[in-house]
Amino acid sequence: MKNIYHRTKLIAVLLACATCANAQWLNYPDPRIPRTRDGKPNLSAPAPRASNSKPDLSGVWQAHGSQPGETLRLLQAGPGPRTVNQIDPGVDLQTYSKYFLNVLADFKPGEEPMRPESAALLKQRAQSEGKDIPTSHCLPGGVPFSTLIAPFKMIQTPVEIIMLLEDNNPPRQIYTDGRNLPANPEPMWMGYSVGKWEGDTLVVDSVGFNDRTWLDGFGHPHSESMHIVERFRRTNFGHMDIEVTIDDSKMYTRPFTVKFPAHLLPDTDTLESVCAENERDRSHLDR
Repeated sequence: MKNIYHRTKLIAVLLACATCANAQWLNYPDPRIPRTRDGKPNLSAPAPRASNSKPDLSGVWQAHGSQPGETLRLLQAGPGPRTVNQIDPGVDLQTYSKYFLNVLADFKPGEEPMRPESAALLKQRAQSEGKDIPTSHCLPGGVPFSTLIAPFKMIQTPVEIIMLLEDNNPPRQIYTDGRNLPANPEPMWMGYSVGKWEGDTLVVDSVGFNDRTWLDGFGHPHSESMHIVERFRRTNFGHMDIEVTIDDSKMYTRPFTVKFPAHLLPDTDTLESVCAENERDRSHLDR
């Protein structure tokens, strides 16, 4: 992919900022966390239950990294050699999910379910060398991009679940009180979300996104017609499986699904992200 070096370098810088952000209340022992005899969090303990007997998804989570070499394989798909040091020597991209770079990573080249309109936008964003990525302009990363690159906190109540995503996003509200999605939603950065339980899996249905966010770091686009279905299943205290299905017939020929695990970050918390505070990067984007 042309100019992949410039785009991924910018992404790596943003990721470096995101990974430093989970240091608020660092090592503050959470009394709700089960522990082993030596006092360490027992992440293999059973998943906690809420008052309605459903799994309690509350906690600070981060998408787990892909298999070693997967992210590098995506980077090396561009022309010429690609190594981590060429992108940013201070960032180990192998610790991140491959989907933060490319939500279509599971498709063979040339078999991606992209419509011509989507391919044209992707090419345009590649030519801009990453200068148009929303997060580089202090705008939200959106869904699912921000879930893949930064820690996120889930706060579960009987009628809604709040997601706090560190990557310069507003809070995301997932209503579980039985309401329906709005018929004519006003497009928003985080969209509108309702959730229901299917056994021990939380199924989240979301619509009403604006078209200004990117699905991933490479710049795969979406339209305002995008419909996302997410499935969250906490397998034990420290691990959760996440499945995201994206349906956007204006940009893609068929729905596609990505699946990735997330792990709990115990004894810590999320940190507020105010991108424009002391921000000095945007003046260098055109250089």
